[in-house]
Amino acid sequence: MGVKIGHTTLHRLVQRTEFSPPDTQETVTELSADGGKVRVRNPNGQSCEWLEYKAIRLQKVYHNAAFKDNLFLSDWVNSQKLAALLVCLGDGHPGVWKLMSEISTSSERWEILDWYHLKENLYKIGGSLKRLQQIESYLWCGEVEEALAVLGEYRRQKSQKFLKYLQEHKSRIINYKKVQASELCSIGSGAVESAIKQLDLRLKLVGAQWNKHNVNQMLQLRCAYLNGQLA
Repeated sequence: MGVKIGHTTLHRLVQRTEFSPPDTQETVTELSADGGKVRVRNPNGQSCEWLEYKAIRLQKVYHNAAFKDNLFLSDWVNSQKLAALLVCLGDGHPGVWKLMSEISTSSERWEILDWYHLKENLYKIGGSLKRLQQIESYLWCGEVEEALAVLGEYRRQKSQKFLKYLQEHKSRIINYKKVQASELCSIGSGAVESAIKQLDLRLKLVGAQWNKHNVNQMLQLRCAYLNGQLA
């Protein structure tokens, strides 16, 4: 029978325990990164606010996360044995790619925009389904210029926003069709998104508000659990 740990006991456990992220057992060929949200208290009776933390998953196995500490994450990744070409998957959030820029070198990173986020953002434009499917077909094959040409015919505000999004991430849009068929690497960052859901099981308890100084300790506890370090 499992032992039920109360909130106060867990809080004390977290405060007293240091958790170190694991070293990988193999060469790292792929990582995915994403951001999650945590509600933190503000001093002097000010309203609490939702702030972002970052999470990384290596080889779909090893987890690490940090609140306002990109250096902790990048140092951990850079201390591992990295492949000569490291696949880095993420959505369009600039904070994710800022973190990526601190990992390995630009010539050794293969940055890939998550296909599923790309497709989701495309269909937010609305309008002609036939035209959207045409753009999707171009993007699926990595034909960004062709997609931009069709998109340029739109005058909707949402389409202009998506056009800017494509231009910003143009170098990260690959031939997804070819890569998926060859099973060369993943085309989506679902692995780390799944990890964030697991982290949030504790961080987003109903009514939970966190002291900023305690967030990283809790993140490390949750990652230790996901990494099998608490067994």
